[in-house]
Amino acid sequence: MILSIASGKGGTGKTTVSVNLALSLDRVQLIDCDVEEPNDNIFIKANIENTQDVNVEIPEIDYEKCLSCGKCADFCNFNAIIDLPSGIKVFPGLCHSCGGCKLVCPNDAISWKDKKIGIIRRGTSGGISFFEGILDIGEVRPTPIIKALKYQIRSDIDTILDCPPGTSCSFLETVNGSDFCILVTESTPFGFNDLKIALEALKEMRIPFGVIINRDGIGDDEIELFCKHEMIPILLKIPYNEDIAKLYSKGEVFLDYFPEISGQLVSMFNNIGGREK
Repeated sequence: MILSIASGKGGTGKTTVSVNLALSLDRVQLIDCDVEEPNDNIFIKANIENTQDVNVEIPEIDYEKCLSCGKCADFCNFNAIIDLPSGIKVFPGLCHSCGGCKLVCPNDAISWKDKKIGIIRRGTSGGISFFEGILDIGEVRPTPIIKALKYQIRSDIDTILDCPPGTSCSFLETVNGSDFCILVTESTPFGFNDLKIALEALKEMRIPFGVIINRDGIGDDEIELFCKHEMIPILLKIPYNEDIAKLYSKGEVFLDYFPEISGQLVSMFNNIGGREK
């Protein structure tokens, strides 16, 4: 099973759920897809065994062949290539590597070269096979790294994808292909608003989902009433507890201190995967 754990906004507790669930299971893949700020390994403390670069292809202009006709610039919807009086100019940070510029070039003046945009790292922690991606500083396209991370998914082991916050392209790329998505939320106006946005995205993608309410006991019951009205399953409520927050601030997990919540996470996981009735 591929289980993605997401949130409409940052700070709701999806990393808390991801790492505590992974550590509660016997054998699992945990993939941190929040490549702009990965932090799962702060908690699971995996031994990193391998690092590899993630590259994207960007156009390279052969100015001896280039006719300065501007067809490549006209084709590019992302303005990664522009036609200036001084010649064709490429902006690598805007390029989406679609390949269209090379196709429309009438004089075969465009080739491809690799550009490093980040890395993925692999390690282990007990029964967890761990992967994380790290986007290079100054780079603006996290999705190629997320795709590279998802190539590591094995079919013979359950996989947890810790999603980026929000509902941007990074979120959509991560949850795409998941068997189920858990949305971790909080009972605040911001949490409720962003939860509804994420729910609509998952409905469009036809990915089954359920909700975990974190820090239950603060705020109001608006999310709970909404889920009941929309027949959205509330999978678990994690109570508001300052001790959990203190553990998180020290880079520690709560499963040793609150084993009942750990047990509830495992039961929830088994129910989602159809292991229990």
